[in-house]
Amino acid sequence: MSTSSALPIATRGPVDHDVRAQIVTAAKEHFSRYGYEKTTVSDLAKAIGFSKAYVYKFFESKQVIGEMICANCLAEIEAEIRQAVAKGERPPEQLRRMFKAIVQATLRLLSEDSKLYEIAASAARENWQSAVAYEKRIQQLLAEILEAGRQSGDFERKTPLDELVDAIFLVMRPYLNPLLLQHSLGHAERAPGQLSSLVLRSLSP
Repeated sequence: MSTSSALPIATRGPVDHDVRAQIVTAAKEHFSRYGYEKTTVSDLAKAIGFSKAYVYKFFESKQVIGEMICANCLAEIEAEIRQAVAKGERPPEQLRRMFKAIVQATLRLLSEDSKLYEIAASAARENWQSAVAYEKRIQQLLAEILEAGRQSGDFERKTPLDELVDAIFLVMRPYLNPLLLQHSLGHAERAPGQLSSLVLRSLSP
């Protein structure tokens, strides 16, 4: 399975400047305590001990800081999903593992830190670059599993691959998108098994 890094997020100043990482780390702690929506760049600057103007030397807005935090979080979730898929010996098992890992990883984001969940919710609601790139990489991973299943004879070959990816991703999306997941919590425990079984039956050659 190929791995893809997140799309670059627009920042200012030297690329490898330590201050940028320091601001992102401090901002994550501040958002965890006070929430993303209620925090301003002035609040962040004061909490970090920098001037507002100095923060703006590295980030053009609060959203860009949030994007970096979101991208880091989504990268961790994606890594967990890819690790789960890699443990499957054949494409059908990989697909089942993918469904299960998506639900578990996104649920953890929802439950572990409600303040950081606000960032993920904003990213999904406003189509932040980090969230869009993450969904595209998950779709690419899905396409790789489906193509491998076709090559192994586990999955049918008649339906165009892009149609299959789009359709199955729509089935996954309520458990991948944090805004949609909050409305699907009642089904989260049994959803991975039931949905993956349904999808796998539809993929039979």
